[in-house]
Amino acid sequence: MVVLDLMLPDGDGSALCRELRTSGKGARVLMLTARTLEDDLVKGFEAGADDYLAKPYRLRELLARVAALARRGGLISATHTLGHYQVDETRRTVTGPEGAVELTRKEFDLLVCLLRAGDAVVKRDDILDAVWGDVVVDTHTVDNFVSSLKKKLKAETAGFELRTVRGIGFRLVK
Repeated sequence: MVVLDLMLPDGDGSALCRELRTSGKGARVLMLTARTLEDDLVKGFEAGADDYLAKPYRLRELLARVAALARRGGLISATHTLGHYQVDETRRTVTGPEGAVELTRKEFDLLVCLLRAGDAVVKRDDILDAVWGDVVVDTHTVDNFVSSLKKKLKAETAGFELRTVRGIGFRLVK
């Protein structure tokens, strides 16, 4: 995945994108630029960009576009196995031994954020950015949502652990 600006300090983003395409590299390219004229957009797509986002942009939109490109390009899996559960990002479903698990939108987004991190610790502030975006939310809200996830996914018997890393954030241990 390449997030590329048209106006680079040492060259032209469209030329670099074209170079990536002719070299046979299969990376997905998202143009992220302040140039918003129709001609600029068309030039970006003609150079081989997969998507185009104008500045200023919203962080959640950028993350959603990157995730969509990654799924489309087979760069990340849209389906995850988590202990005894299957998490399908595309359908936004979680299925466990007893069938479908009903999660709120924020609970699901939190779970996906943790899944994408693998076994790395995810800081509370990073979770807030990924799940709540620009909305001002107290960091304790994350703790409440993690607690809710643990209950709904019956974490103590689910074949994985959702650990609190004191003073930092959370991590999934599969």
